Amino acid sequence: MARRKHKKLDKVVELDITAFMNLMIVLVPVLLLSMVFAQTSVLDLNFPAIDDSQINLDENTQLQLIIRQDSLTVADSKRGLIRKLDNSNGEYKFESLSTLLKQLKYRLPDKTDITLLLEENIDYQTIVTAMDVTRSYETVVAMNVVNAELFPDISIGDAPEIMPVWPVTDGGQK
Repeated sequence: MARRKHKKLDKVVELDITAFMNLMIVLVPVLLLSMVFAQTSVLDLNFPAIDDSQINLDENTQLQLIIRQDSLTVADSKRGLIRKLDNSNGEYKFESLSTLLKQLKYRLPDKTDITLLLEENIDYQTIVTAMDVTRSYETVVAMNVVNAELFPDISIGDAPEIMPVWPVTDGGQK
């Protein structure tokens, strides 16, 4: 009996993963980029009324925080300036602002709104820090650190222009 000779397969099958690698090269950066945008937080803002019929004309005080390049000014729209905090070494005095707002909250416990009036070219981080300081502050209650409410209802507007001081003359008389 003759034995049959079987041919051995000499072909080595190679796995082609090129399409899968292309998918991973595109998919991984897209997923990584989308993770950064998922951490965005949202702040609710109340913008000032545009129509005169919507303006509330009651006798309540309207607190204003005016943010300028050189200072922070806390004022009442009815009675005027409460306190001006000039910058020191180019830094805003947010700690002093927080202390002042705590004193105002003690005097006006039911008040929850404040208006931030911004001068042109105020950087975004300054605005966010000012909003954080005016909304709440950290305090200890029953051995726990909690955020106590100050003025969480924040409106934003443009700061009034500073009027130039004209020199006083004697009218030519000596």
